Amino acid sequence: MLKKIVSAAAAAVMAVTAAGCGNKDSSPVLNDPNKINIVCTTFPAYDWVMQVAGGHAGEFNVTYLLGSGADLHSFQPSAADMAAISGCDLFVCVGGESEKWVDDALKEPENKNMKVISMMDVIGDNKFVEEEKEGMQAEEEEEEEGGEEEVEYDEHVWMSLTNADLICAAIADDLAAIDADHKADYEANYDTYSKSLGELSTRFRDLFDGISDEKAKTMVVADRFPLRYFVEDYGIDYFAAFVGCSAETEASFETITFLAGKIDELGQDHVFVIEGSDHKIANAVIEATANKNAEIIEINSVQSVTSEQAKNGGTTYLTLMEKNYEAIKGALT
Repeated sequence: MLKKIVSAAAAAVMAVTAAGCGNKDSSPVLNDPNKINIVCTTFPAYDWVMQVAGGHAGEFNVTYLLGSGADLHSFQPSAADMAAISGCDLFVCVGGESEKWVDDALKEPENKNMKVISMMDVIGDNKFVEEEKEGMQAEEEEEEEGGEEEVEYDEHVWMSLTNADLICAAIADDLAAIDADHKADYEANYDTYSKSLGELSTRFRDLFDGISDEKAKTMVVADRFPLRYFVEDYGIDYFAAFVGCSAETEASFETITFLAGKIDELGQDHVFVIEGSDHKIANAVIEATANKNAEIIEINSVQSVTSEQAKNGGTTYLTLMEKNYEAIKGALT
């Protein structure tokens, strides 16, 4: 097995330096010179690595940077995190606007043979520009130097089961390249997992295809909307309070009344929120509807999972997407 020996001493120095002044959202991490070191920024990346690694996962030292439940959009790595990335064998990131710091982390890596998987690069032309739909609370527009508006892509690529399959294939390829002795195992693990992803995607498609009323399938979300890739997979329309990467927590009167009007217009008896919501906006929307008794249904965006939940709680990407299936099925049927 190919095992890249990294400088634990250098990482340790940076960890000590970072102690007390590093990012509180991330625990100091060190690479293990006796294992294959992998650093993942998000939970989907972490879980996919573990699924593809399968029985060989114990031979890896896998770091999940957002394991405290930190928000991808506000996370800043500590010096120890940067050292771990610099010396790792495989780095899996989203590659979007929220991870601009990645460029600095990879500028002069300690491990010159490091492999990098950027989810947004993997999906290529399948990525979408963040969409501001009718009724959404407007975001402040940022301009690049020269006065041109900056194009921001929606970062929540993992909400598409199709994208998940593409990214898992890339992970399998890189694990096989790093650890050629177990290439066949990684390929077999990917094939098994790919089948599970495909089966769940088929169930979602059958669910939506089984409902002829397009109004019934439209999603009204009294929250930010990190589900763009999901709805695009199945041709579902939506209305939401904020774009997916919004930091807003207060919806305007106009946004609330618009969403309430949509629920009435569509004849729906529910409104969706994203995990972690305090339901404040959803309750305001419901209060503004004609019948005032819509049910609040939570959808998980698979980005707030802690290390404890991932390692000991039995939480996986597929279990969360399965819960989303059941939640949406309950709303539509």
